[in-house]
Amino acid sequence: MLKLSADEKFSEPCALLLGGFDGLHLGHRALLAAAKRSGLPVGITSLFGGKGKELFTRAERETVFALNGVDFVLGFPFTREFQATSAADFLHVLFSRLAVRLVVCGEDFRFGKDAAGTPTLLKELAPCPVTVVRAVARLAEDGKLRKISASDCKELLKRGDLAALNACLCPREEDFFGGAYFIQGTVEHGRQVGRTYGFPTLNLRTAEEKLLPPDGVYGGLCATPKGNFPCIVNLGARPTFGVEERIAEAHLDGFSGDLYGETVRVYPLEFYRGIRAFSSAEELKAQLMRDIERLRGDKR
Repeated sequence: MLKLSADEKFSEPCALLLGGFDGLHLGHRALLAAAKRSGLPVGITSLFGGKGKELFTRAERETVFALNGVDFVLGFPFTREFQATSAADFLHVLFSRLAVRLVVCGEDFRFGKDAAGTPTLLKELAPCPVTVVRAVARLAEDGKLRKISASDCKELLKRGDLAALNACLCPREEDFFGGAYFIQGTVEHGRQVGRTYGFPTLNLRTAEEKLLPPDGVYGGLCATPKGNFPCIVNLGARPTFGVEERIAEAHLDGFSGDLYGETVRVYPLEFYRGIRAFSSAEELKAQLMRDIERLRGDKR
């Protein structure tokens, strides 16, 4: 997938998805499907660096987009200058860089200074047809239909409701690795304590802007260059060893080898237990054995 810098152009005729796109939830996927039906290369805009934590970091979004067949991404930093850009000026800059033959957006899409830009204005100013896609809703816990949005997904994640979150992100089982929530990073050298009692782990330093589920131990999956493996994921501190640094630490069941320096994706799926200090490494090992037994018994 091509990543366009601030002044690069994409001269090939294309379809363009307009929005902030903090990943791809079901509403975004409806837009993507509409764009793909054009048969044109598909580009997508993405805003980063705004207020609050992000469901997917910039690098993770690029992974999601690439896994779902997006041809190029145009990223915009959410700066004061960007916020002060008028709707008309934003479109002028956009269409001067791209040979857009179709624009796709959601019915609630807003853009430009003070969010003055609307799909109606977009249709007036765009040099090509504009397809406006209706919002996709989910059945919420209170029994009411609620529009799926990035903020909705973030609230589910904060509550630790990964099943509901992934239902908003990933409609089909076969799309799991291209849709479900994950934590991506480069495997670093850690303290290598786990291997001394039979549980080697890989360590991922999480980005400051990354929104994470509540601290705890999770059962999940890990996508690596050497295959996909069930895993136990520790998110947070490691109090048994007096380590307060919050990282993602995963033990891959059935894997042996070296992944240092490789980029992997960890998918936490089910909360197993909270983080606590064990009285000894042996007590921790016994608990990890129970976690592995549970992992092996889980059916996705």
